Amino acid sequence: MRLQLRTCEVRSWRVSDLEPLVRYANNRSIWLNLRDRFPHPYTKSDGQRFIRTMRQADPETAFAIAVDGEAAGGIGFMLQHDVDRASAEIGYWLGEPFWGRGIATEALAAVTRHAIEAHGLTRVFAVPFAHNTASCRVLEKAGYALEGRLRRSAIKDGRILDQLQYAFIKPERDE
Repeated sequence: MRLQLRTCEVRSWRVSDLEPLVRYANNRSIWLNLRDRFPHPYTKSDGQRFIRTMRQADPETAFAIAVDGEAAGGIGFMLQHDVDRASAEIGYWLGEPFWGRGIATEALAAVTRHAIEAHGLTRVFAVPFAHNTASCRVLEKAGYALEGRLRRSAIKDGRILDQLQYAFIKPERDE
């Protein structure tokens, strides 16, 4: 998959992405805002395992965010199942040198559209930690609406945290 955007390219992961993946992902500031399955420290073997898994995934739902040809972050969605099969949860991260440039917002909007179109979804949602105001702003700028606060719903780095639930709903006129 490849989406050429104004600020970045969203594309399939490549074996050659290993070095920049490890360089940007091995950052405690990024880890603090992601799920625990995202390792810290982020090692070369973590990156190799991740890229191998993503290259074998079918359907492909996780992608590199590349800036000037170099992997600078990642974005992906998890298709839901059973009665929730019209929904997907989306998540993303971007290397710290790329923050504040509109890259995450543009990638999020494009991948949201892709997920809805490719998988027949009606809803894509995200659940950032409430303290992660930058991610909340990215979601809002990409057209997501705040649906609610999940009080004391997560544990990260030994702290109990609130999460916020945001969603992008496919307009009914498109159904």
